[in-house]
Amino acid sequence: MPWDRNQMAARAAKELRDGYYVNLGIGIPTLVANNIPEGMTVTLQSENGMLGIGPFPYDDEVDPDLINAGKQTISQLPSSSYFGSEQSFAMIRGGHIDLTVLGAMEVAQNGDIANWMIPGKMIKGMGGAMDLVAGVKKIIVVMEHVSKNGDPKFIPECTLPLTGKNVVDMIVTDLCVFHRPDHDSPFKLIELAPGVTAEEVAAKTTANYVS
Repeated sequence: MPWDRNQMAARAAKELRDGYYVNLGIGIPTLVANNIPEGMTVTLQSENGMLGIGPFPYDDEVDPDLINAGKQTISQLPSSSYFGSEQSFAMIRGGHIDLTVLGAMEVAQNGDIANWMIPGKMIKGMGGAMDLVAGVKKIIVVMEHVSKNGDPKFIPECTLPLTGKNVVDMIVTDLCVFHRPDHDSPFKLIELAPGVTAEEVAAKTTANYVS
């Protein structure tokens, strides 16, 4: 049975390490905050100027004054700090963030990512995505394996405007996990969701990868 959104986030959270500074994208990646392993110290960073984000709040815990870069409500910790966006992006561009978990509309077999716009649709802008994929040490993409109309999202070459070229290290979908050890290597299928077969993954993937 394919993973649900929280299970996908939990799988991505297994890549966290004690002491990491981590940036989470909007959508499924925000759920990673609720799946940090117990006893592990991970500091979450937001592009709009917050370091030390707490778990994603439930409806009765929402503070409308606390939001992340995607304008989603978040929670704070006793250790949280606040600063201007120029300092936030200095952290990202300076290589001080260990890992980012992002959503995507397309990922190419060479590690390109498209996650910020669909031509013809109104958008608010790229936000910090381009800086994140260029400045963060490890990039994990969490996304549904296929689009709403059933088209594969892990494909030979992105058709949408790129966010970054050859930057993705790991892909977690509702069906499986792909990983590559470096940016010169192909992606390898390393894990299947319970009940999902390698044949099902192959049927829903047009990118080349190592089985």
